[in-house]
Amino acid sequence: MRKVFDEEGVFVRYGEKKVRLENGHELTHRSEEPTELWWKLKEALKGKKVRVVVYEVE
Repeated sequence: MRKVFDEEGVFVRYGEKKVRLENGHELTHRSEEPTELWWKLKEALKGKKVRVVVYEVE
């Protein structure tokens, strides 16, 4: 095995916001947005057989 990719950062931005509907009910709207790190990793691993290990930095 050899190292193909080694970077740190936020992988996906995640957000939630409450939305009140006309009928009075409340809904939670969730959104996920991939970051540049996600795109770099995707390109580095494209077409390769890999094992991915993830560590939380914080």
